[in-house]
Amino acid sequence: MVIPMKLTSDVIKKISNIKKEPEFILNFRLKCLEAFNRLQNPNFGPKLDIDYDQITYYKERENPLTNKWDDIKDNIRCEFDNLGVIKAEKNYLDGIGAQYDSEVIYHNMIKELNDKNVIFLDTDSAIKKYPDLFLKYFNTLVKYDENKFTALNGAVFSGGTFIYIPPHTKLDRPLQSYFRINSKNMGQFERTLIIVDEGSELHYIEGCTAPTYSEDSLHAAVVEIFVMKDAKCRYTTIQNWSNNTYNLVTKRAIVAENGLMEWIDGNIGSKINMKYPCCILNGPYAKGVCISVASATAGQIQDAGAKMIHLAPYTKSNIVSKSIAALGGNATYRGTTKISSSAEHSQASIKCDTIILDEMSKSDTIPTNIVDNSSSLLEHEATVSKIGEEQLFYLMSRGLDEEKAKELIVMGFVNAFREELPMEYAVELNRLLSLNIGGNA
Repeated sequence: MVIPMKLTSDVIKKISNIKKEPEFILNFRLKCLEAFNRLQNPNFGPKLDIDYDQITYYKERENPLTNKWDDIKDNIRCEFDNLGVIKAEKNYLDGIGAQYDSEVIYHNMIKELNDKNVIFLDTDSAIKKYPDLFLKYFNTLVKYDENKFTALNGAVFSGGTFIYIPPHTKLDRPLQSYFRINSKNMGQFERTLIIVDEGSELHYIEGCTAPTYSEDSLHAAVVEIFVMKDAKCRYTTIQNWSNNTYNLVTKRAIVAENGLMEWIDGNIGSKINMKYPCCILNGPYAKGVCISVASATAGQIQDAGAKMIHLAPYTKSNIVSKSIAALGGNATYRGTTKISSSAEHSQASIKCDTIILDEMSKSDTIPTNIVDNSSSLLEHEATVSKIGEEQLFYLMSRGLDEEKAKELIVMGFVNAFREELPMEYAVELNRLLSLNIGGNA
């Protein structure tokens, strides 16, 4: 079943009925719908011209969820194979989930993780199998009525990932989810909830793609992450949405004593991208890191950055943002770092670097930095540069044409980001950036 109609309470009830959800989820959805209808689009950033009556809010999967690729229709399996998802599972991952439009269609995890009591499920399955654990954390870090898109997600969320890592458990390889929008006018609203318990470690990787249509698509996800005492979580994203996709997501982590949260955030695609991964440093000596790259080319606005909120003493945060603007694109850093009065002896560092490849493109840095005590330190550095004629001349004199010379400069510029990726993903990032700045993405 496909649901592209005006979003009403009857539509919400229909989605919930198809999913055979418990009543508390239906009631939550209806409450979110009221908030969505009441709230306005953000009063900052780029203008959003979304026709909500044209969005497909839900598309039922044709076959049951499976852990065997052979059970999936040939054309869909070939899409994921061409994207490298099947190969990645075999060679690099401890588990993977694959979402196609509204639903997760494939999900698998190695047996060793079951033996360690790790939970790695699609969100819809987690609600039914672990309702008490799910409800303990769901909607506690990102409230449903924070903004129009958290409310929309709450009303129609489908798919996504639920992960629980038991205390003192370390995974040898990452877990990954891959999100594919494949239908025109499609809305994708996955919900991700991750709990990394005391002394444990997790690396989670997220990939996103969509084909190009003449009509716009909408991706509005919500991610909540809980990093407990002495735990570590790394969340790596490489999104390559098509340039007709609005990517409007809310991602937030709360970090307990001596915990570490790392956002490794790559933004290559989308028509308009508004994404500001957040760390709430809630325990002494908690640390938050966000290393990001955003590449904007013709018809793209990358309005991205990070948020670091220091609430406890001796906390540290580090933001490194790399932005690239080419062919008339707009790459803007927007971020907030706040050291509260209770976060004494804390440190924060923000470094924003932008490279502009032509006269048509633009970039802005829009920071909000607040320090509410006298024992803490906050440093912010921002640079904007253009490719110099001398650089180009030097490289072209060594036999490179102008486009290859520009590409080489850009790859050096984003090296700090690439170094944080597993090798196979760094290679893919190189390919995507090359296509993007060359105008072929």
